[in-house]
Amino acid sequence: MRIDAHQHYWKISRGDYGWITPEIPVLYRDFLPRDLVPNLKRHRLDGSIVVQAAPTWEETDYLLSLAEREETIFGVVGFLDPFDPRHREHYERFREHPKFAGFRVMIQEMQDAERILEPDYVSALREYAEEGVPMDLLVRSHQLEPLARLLDRLPDLRGVIDHIGKPRIADGEWEPWSGLMKEIAGHRNIYCKLSGMVTEAAPDLWKPEDFAVYIEHILEWFGPDRVMFGSDWPVCLLAAEYEQVVDVLERSLPPEWNESERARLFGLNAKEFYRL
Repeated sequence: MRIDAHQHYWKISRGDYGWITPEIPVLYRDFLPRDLVPNLKRHRLDGSIVVQAAPTWEETDYLLSLAEREETIFGVVGFLDPFDPRHREHYERFREHPKFAGFRVMIQEMQDAERILEPDYVSALREYAEEGVPMDLLVRSHQLEPLARLLDRLPDLRGVIDHIGKPRIADGEWEPWSGLMKEIAGHRNIYCKLSGMVTEAAPDLWKPEDFAVYIEHILEWFGPDRVMFGSDWPVCLLAAEYEQVVDVLERSLPPEWNESERARLFGLNAKEFYRL
């Protein structure tokens, strides 16, 4: 099974997507399965994991309804706000859907990432961690330090770092991203998505080799059993076409990797992590 482990669908008229404006014409339109399926077929991908792109419960309901009609949607990673007193109520409703695959913690949107260490937040995530609920962790590189401390407190948390922790590739950022990602990789329940890299690079100026050192080290730290390919389509279109995203990753894979290791990166790890 070959899987794109990270992509989005949206319908602009729903009004969920305040961050997508007419000033971003590449993204300011509907993106639905009919738009992605040709890319999946071209790269022999059987389906995808659709990840929430709006901080609303309603968008998760919409994605789950879309999944009912679309066989290439293997799982939906929904929205959940651990600070919302009704988070458990929404989770219980979502989990009834056969294609609900977990939820995403949107640390990226927090002005102060230290808030994830507040007792109520830790307590809420501990409950889900003890149940083995898969969690996507959306975080920027400057927020990795509090995330590392959170993971120390929640050793059972089953999580995947989105977009390799969003290092500022355009600036050649290495530390403290490198040291913190290596530390986080020490948690055996934590995976990493090789996704969202092109939009962290210099617009219109990036070259495939700009990503090599980041990819090589993520593969070294997490190993072939805890990494996933994700296109981050259609957000990737801000910087690259789908084919270019795949090419960037393929170019940096270790030459000694066999078909088994490639199969894990391009689908089997996602299948196991999300319990598809």
